[in-house]
Amino acid sequence: MARAAAPGGLLLDVAKRAVERLLWSRVAMRLRREPPPPPEPMPGSAVLGSKGEWERAVAECRRLGLPLHHDLPKNWDALGAVAIVLSAGAASVLDAGSARYSSVLPWLRVYGLTDLVGINLEFGRPVRRCGVLFQHGEITRTGFPDGRFDAVTCMSVIEHGVPVGAFFAETARILKPGGVLVLSTDFDQSPPDTTGLTAYGQPVRIFGPEQITELTGLATRHGLVLRGQPELAHAERPVHWPRTGLDYTFIRLTFDRA
Repeated sequence: MARAAAPGGLLLDVAKRAVERLLWSRVAMRLRREPPPPPEPMPGSAVLGSKGEWERAVAECRRLGLPLHHDLPKNWDALGAVAIVLSAGAASVLDAGSARYSSVLPWLRVYGLTDLVGINLEFGRPVRRCGVLFQHGEITRTGFPDGRFDAVTCMSVIEHGVPVGAFFAETARILKPGGVLVLSTDFDQSPPDTTGLTAYGQPVRIFGPEQITELTGLATRHGLVLRGQPELAHAERPVHWPRTGLDYTFIRLTFDRA
């Protein structure tokens, strides 16, 4: 498979690399100390309902000494994913559609996990950061053996043109029985019009309640059972995407592998 071009152009790619270097230097420093206490328990499935919720997640990350994601609302879904993975007792974790500057794998490494892999079509040759492996990979055709992982995370990825049925089928295949999938995506109880908007080479997509119902139904058909029933109404739209001018929120969904 050919490596995909980095989205956003050269300047954005340079900025991401700078953020990546800073993040992993902080992880290396944090590894010299004892692991932090686990995060507060999180519901498996939830909607980010207000700015105050992601602000509390940021405060919790600071309390735990976890290096913050530069896009502050993303600390909400990342912290939830890490809390769920840790509470599941997972030892082997795949971050599907990973970025080397995102938070889930660095934070899991801080908690002492060592069998951590991130895949993305943007990646070229395999590289390691503090023992975490990042390699080229397609999230609907990973090439990993059956039952390879205890947990799979997929943060803010499926809205970018991913065929979700194929993704769920592949995730169910590579998860061990009893394993867990945690994903997040863009959501709104009444999605704004995104006609003509593109990002990362794909039409912009913000899921609404009907699409979430369809998505969870697809997951169920592949043996992935939704954990909890999130309240889909939200008082605020606490996420702003400057590139598109859109305001919306995030949803985090957890599925248990039957």
